[in-house]
Amino acid sequence: MRIYILTIFFTLLTIFSCNNNDVYFNYGGQIDLADESIFFSSIEDDLSISKVEGEIIDVCPKKGCWMNVKVAEDTLFVKFKDYGFFVPTDGVQGKKVYMSGEIFKDTISVARLRHYAEDAKKPESEIMSITEPEFMLNMIADGVAIREN
Repeated sequence: MRIYILTIFFTLLTIFSCNNNDVYFNYGGQIDLADESIFFSSIEDDLSISKVEGEIIDVCPKKGCWMNVKVAEDTLFVKFKDYGFFVPTDGVQGKKVYMSGEIFKDTISVARLRHYAEDAKKPESEIMSITEPEFMLNMIADGVAIREN
């Protein structure tokens, strides 16, 4: 019985004493997280910044070729430079992400909005209800680091 209790005690001690470092997976170019202070947590109409952090809202369910990221009060629509890499299609929603690239404002056409809605497997009625273009903050990311744990 003592051996059993000691085994449980040392197992719990080992589990709780392990270093709980965050693990990030890089996609595209390497993201250096040694100094996280260089990543902005809000955009505030400053389109000159190139490194931001946020939370993934959703990802293209077909192949991970775009994602929407919450950056403070803004939603940033992110595509990947030269269609050169993709992110996982599921399991990343709600995770922290660091990105580098070019941020700009863009008008998204009705046709493109409908295409994104189709990719997201929205109902046909919702797709056809898109009748006006949208003005969005966009990013062409050359590198993305997604928190795994």
